[in-house]
Amino acid sequence: MEFFRTGFSIGPITIRYYGILFLIGILAAAWFVSRNGKKRGIAPDTIWESIPAIVIPGIIGARLWHVLLPSASSGLTAGYYLSHPLRILEIWNGGLGIPGGIIGGIVGLWFFCRKNEFSFADFADSMAPGLARGQAIGRWGNYVNQELYGAPSNLPWAITIDPENRLPQYMDQATYHPLFFYEMVYNLLNMAALLWIDRKFGKRLRPGDLLICYLIIYPVGRFFLEFLRLDQATVGNLNMNQVVMAVTAVCAAIALLMRHRQK
Repeated sequence: MEFFRTGFSIGPITIRYYGILFLIGILAAAWFVSRNGKKRGIAPDTIWESIPAIVIPGIIGARLWHVLLPSASSGLTAGYYLSHPLRILEIWNGGLGIPGGIIGGIVGLWFFCRKNEFSFADFADSMAPGLARGQAIGRWGNYVNQELYGAPSNLPWAITIDPENRLPQYMDQATYHPLFFYEMVYNLLNMAALLWIDRKFGKRLRPGDLLICYLIIYPVGRFFLEFLRLDQATVGNLNMNQVVMAVTAVCAAIALLMRHRQK
């Protein structure tokens, strides 16, 4: 599927709706974090200054995720990208992968905090709910592009996918599960859960705990939503998104338990 499919032109410049929603998601997340970070002593200006340091590595990580684990519908393989390295830069062909974006963003945040002598754990805890919020908004870009839809469905809330955006083996199926919407709702629930945990257990939380909770909650939901996804990134018979999500959730849960075990 073409990543940036629809938009409008202003002179020679084409504005893509996916890009607009992507930007709105970033700004909404940053605004939320600028307010949420005050309780951990992080000034709003610092949050806004951190955006390039987080977003740029996030985009790089998201693109590399797609390059290494391209979806079936892209018709491309990691080997193809490695033999045609300039195609890696064409993010409008194939797209981005959220797991890689999260990894890249976390790495970028770590370097930003180290350079500016901020607490990475406090910064990450402040950002975790905002990240979930930004993801929820960004998922509407998948609706615009008619991508990230689930299995064929006749449910009342099923969405219609145009023939040119259907997988070849499903050309006779018009309506599908709105998988993007399911994940959007789950991201909002994730944000609400993180805020509740922060408010309910704030005095017992250690720096970094909220980020760890995010790394449990989001992967668990993503793991189960992948069962509905038709366009999977597979290696052999394994859905690699599910594998990575399962490993991440288990490791994060173990880390959280180890941090709070009774001594």
